[in-house]
Amino acid sequence: MTDDSWVPDTCTLPTAERPLRLAEFDGLFRDALRGADRLTARHLRLRLDGRAEPVARDLIARESACCSFFTFDLGRPDGATVMIDIRVPAGRVAVLDALVLRATAARGR
Repeated sequence: MTDDSWVPDTCTLPTAERPLRLAEFDGLFRDALRGADRLTARHLRLRLDGRAEPVARDLIARESACCSFFTFDLGRPDGATVMIDIRVPAGRVAVLDALVLRATAARGR
């Protein structure tokens, strides 16, 4: 999935760096995603392998800096799992939709 037309204009990440960031998300999803639950249209919960916590923390910190509309909450329900709750405002549901598609596609590889 290489089309980034869903990336909102409010994203401050330079256009040239967007494919690299998308590749980082794809890698995290491919290597660590254990499940994804769409709790509401505006709320996604990801379950990751616990060993991915440093990578996940770094990635969501950088993503929060360029796309301030995201709300990320990271937790450790147990030693083997990292949970990330991702929320967006109503006007950004399409961005969350695209993230779900990326997670599904990356996990299937």
